[in-house]
Amino acid sequence: MSKQNGFHVLTPLLESTGMSKQIGTTVYLKMESSQPTGSFKIRGIGYMCQNVASSNKSKGVICSSGGNAGMATAYAARKLNLPATIVLPSSTPQLVAQKLKDQGATVKVVGKVWDDANAEALRLAESEGLTVIHPFNHPLVWKGHSSIVHELKASLPSKPGAIVVSVGGGGLFCGIIEGLDEVGWGDAPVLCMETLGADCLNVARKARDLVTLPDITSEATCLGAKTACQQAFEYSKRPNVISEVVTDLQALEAVELFLDEERVLVELACGASLAAVYSGVIQRLQEEGRLPKTLDSLVMIVCGGGSVNLAQLQHLQAVIRK
Repeated sequence: MSKQNGFHVLTPLLESTGMSKQIGTTVYLKMESSQPTGSFKIRGIGYMCQNVASSNKSKGVICSSGGNAGMATAYAARKLNLPATIVLPSSTPQLVAQKLKDQGATVKVVGKVWDDANAEALRLAESEGLTVIHPFNHPLVWKGHSSIVHELKASLPSKPGAIVVSVGGGGLFCGIIEGLDEVGWGDAPVLCMETLGADCLNVARKARDLVTLPDITSEATCLGAKTACQQAFEYSKRPNVISEVVTDLQALEAVELFLDEERVLVELACGASLAAVYSGVIQRLQEEGRLPKTLDSLVMIVCGGGSVNLAQLQHLQAVIRK
């Protein structure tokens, strides 16, 4: 598949010596942290913004995002000369709000969590004639994200033994599943990783119905959707999909190890998927017979994150280890 939009880049696929040694099979890192806005979000959101711009019917775009989706929207809108409004919950780091303003977006802060900001974005879209760019729940967003798998297909020698992905609202997961179907890898195991307190998909799977979490208690605010999208829940019922949860501390330790081993700083949301290897989740699933004892290879989607820096990492270390 050719590039779907002019904003995302074809990201490196690196072999991780440390992770490979730990689980005894080749581990590949799909480095979405190398995207222009620091995360995979530019794929799906860039693709959707292009569709909005080409219709010529919109007065601008609006997105409710605690970080990466807002960043991708602001970046794509600037490239397309579309006015962008980003509505943030108060839990968003100040660094993020400033970065959004630097991209030329109008920033509004409303409510405590993403759901509050989203309600305000929907109201403003209605009153001001703006197009809503949903951070994760839209078929165009999933289609844009599916390009990750097309790149994997072009780079890998064979179908991966499993793919590991962090889940917030489920947009990346939906894109991965659709991409796997498109390239003929539909039966590849997909391991969905969440942090305790932002684990809306895992809770929904256990309840066999979509569940709205009472609050986001995880520090991984970029995984902070109280409810997974319906499509992610439907895809999670597939027999090849596994859902696991780690603690904020396990995610933080994964971020720190990854920084030491791979020299890349990612946010806590990304640490959730890295913890699949670093905290022994993969090995446990193999022992339980839920993943094959010998995996051909393991692909980690390093989703990245533009809302982390040294100060934010130090803040997380202080809060999570208190």
